[in-house]
Amino acid sequence: MDPQTAVIHVDGRRVVVRDDLVYLALNKPRGVLSAMSDDRGRRTVADLVGDRPERLFHVGRLDADSEGLLLLTNDGDLAHRLMHPSFGVSKTYLATVPAPVGRDVARRLRAGVLLEDGPVTVDAFRVVQTQGREAIVEVVLHEGRKHIVRRLLAEVGHPVSRLVRTRIGPVHLGGQRAGTVRELTRNELADLHAEVEDAPGDGA
Repeated sequence: MDPQTAVIHVDGRRVVVRDDLVYLALNKPRGVLSAMSDDRGRRTVADLVGDRPERLFHVGRLDADSEGLLLLTNDGDLAHRLMHPSFGVSKTYLATVPAPVGRDVARRLRAGVLLEDGPVTVDAFRVVQTQGREAIVEVVLHEGRKHIVRRLLAEVGHPVSRLVRTRIGPVHLGGQRAGTVRELTRNELADLHAEVEDAPGDGA
């Protein structure tokens, strides 16, 4: 067996045996760029990861003003599959918006909203809590277009004041502190591979 080329499954679940591959979960704070470098000297995710010998890719992006889960890896194939919309990997966000949030908002989002670059629908939407003039809503979708959550909620009359990504596929942010990095567990990695191995985009 050559660990550099072998694809191994145990009880139907992918097992990564290459020790040169790195899979990290970062809780990106507000004000940090989703980039590995910046020619203007602004703070980037590379500053949080620290000095590593591997060349890491960030899976997808979060705006500088957005927070939460960002995956980093040097596994280019998995990064491509997680980002490509044909694989349909869902992403979950918590957004702070003006209250109250009417019942028609969920209906409109599930039915589809037409933005300037095309229609978009959410996989799920719910109001988590309402306090005074603000509400926290949860949005689940597999779109990856720029500013998609902010644009979508603004279109239905609820501009976002704070946005946190809490989940990418099976990987949860959980109680991970802002600015910290951790390695994905074997179970999380197996679940990520399971989501993209049998997806319609496979082989495209």
